Amino acid sequence: MTGGGEARPAAEDRRIGPAILEMRNITLRFGGVTAIHDISFDVREGEIRAIIGPNGAGKSSMLNVISGFYRPQEGEVWFRGERRRRLRPYEVARQGIARTFQNIALFQGMSVLDNIMTGRLNLMGASILAQALWWGRAEREEVAHRGKVERIIDFLEIQHVRKTPVGRLPYGLKKRVELARALAAEPRILLLDEPMAGMNVEEKEDMCRFILDANDEFGTTIVLIEHDMGVVMDLSDRVVVMDYGRKIADGPPETVRTDRAVIDAYLGVAHG
Repeated sequence: MTGGGEARPAAEDRRIGPAILEMRNITLRFGGVTAIHDISFDVREGEIRAIIGPNGAGKSSMLNVISGFYRPQEGEVWFRGERRRRLRPYEVARQGIARTFQNIALFQGMSVLDNIMTGRLNLMGASILAQALWWGRAEREEVAHRGKVERIIDFLEIQHVRKTPVGRLPYGLKKRVELARALAAEPRILLLDEPMAGMNVEEKEDMCRFILDANDEFGTTIVLIEHDMGVVMDLSDRVVVMDYGRKIADGPPETVRTDRAVIDAYLGVAHG
C-alpha cells in the first residue's frame, strides 16, 4: 500500500521523539452510557499513531476529546508536557491540533483554494477591518499565506482543481482537499478520522502516500482512525485498540495483529 512494496523505515530510524500528547485515565460518559472507560495512551512526536476497534468502540469520541469537542468527566489531557486546561475547540486548534472528519466538512460553494485558505485563519494576525480593505499588513499577510497554501496544493497534486468549487469535485478529491485544509494549519498533531472511508483502491493508495509524505516531509505527528486493517498495519508506528470503550491492546502493528483479544473483538477470527 505504501508503494512498490518498499518497507518504510522503522520508527527508531526516523524522527520519532518523546511523547507530545498523553491521555491519562480518560473516562467519558453520555448520561448513563460510558463511551470511554479509564483509557491511557500517549502519542510520540513524529509518529503515526492508529486508534482502531469495531463500530461503537469509542474511537471518534476519543478523537473528540483530543480536539476539545468533548470534555471527559475523568482523566487528564497533557500536551507538550503541560496539563491542558478546559479549552474550546478553536483554542485547541491554536495550540497546534488540526483534524479531518468522517463526513466531509467543506464549504461546497467555495473554490478549492479558498477552502484551504480557511485552514490558515488561526495563523492570521491582521484585524478584520484590515482584511476587508486588503491593505498594509493584511495584504502582505494574505500573500504569504497564499504561498503556503499553493505549496500544499502542489504537494497533494490538486493544481488542476484549485479554482473549482468543491461541490463539483468527486468524493476522493474532496477528501484530499479536507486533508489540505488541515495541513494548511501547520499542525503539530493531525487527527484523521477515517480518511479512507468510501474510497476505491486507487484513491486509498493515493491517500496513504500523502499521509506518509506529510509525516516524513513536514514532520507532522498523525493520529489516525481507520477500519481498513491493511492500511493501519502499513502506515502505523503504534496501534491502540479499543472495544466497548475500553483499551484492549497497545503496541506495534505486528504485535497488535496477533493479540488474541484484538482478533476476537475486531478481526472476528474464530478459534478452535
